[in-house]
Amino acid sequence: MQRTLALVTGLLFTFTVFGACQDKPSPAASASCDLGGGQTITTAYSSPRLRGRKMVGGQDPYGKVWRNGANEATTFVTTADVVVGGKSVPAGSYTLFVLPTADKWTLIINKKTGEWGIPYKYESDELARIDMKMSTPASPVENFTIAYDKSGSGCTLREEWDTTRATVDISAK
Repeated sequence: MQRTLALVTGLLFTFTVFGACQDKPSPAASASCDLGGGQTITTAYSSPRLRGRKMVGGQDPYGKVWRNGANEATTFVTTADVVVGGKSVPAGSYTLFVLPTADKWTLIINKKTGEWGIPYKYESDELARIDMKMSTPASPVENFTIAYDKSGSGCTLREEWDTTRATVDISAK
């Protein structure tokens, strides 16, 4: 009887640990852009999954600042002075937020770092608000994704989730 109980307990523990490792709701992710000459941009974020939910415009309502991922706020570290969507951003560490509406997403670059992400109460620390270009990916995107696409002398920051793609051009200053 004790061997059976130990075996059942061991199997339950094993399946619980295995399941927890396989199904992280919002795993850590990162993206980077090589601007050349050893200058880079790096973004670290947590990548939530849709899992049948309507997130932006649903669970995360339009018109309310979103942490641009999950868990801790999304980081944006640049080793070069850059221009993001026409706004100057000095080399340094920042936090990215997004203000989504039904028509557009506005990227918020904030000087405050190390925060959890929500609720958003950092307006006085904002460096810039930048309108992003909106489009639709070829198919719905299950995992929230931030990526950089190399373009000319810079990169395009691309954010995708569900049926939304938001982009903004970044170049070295």
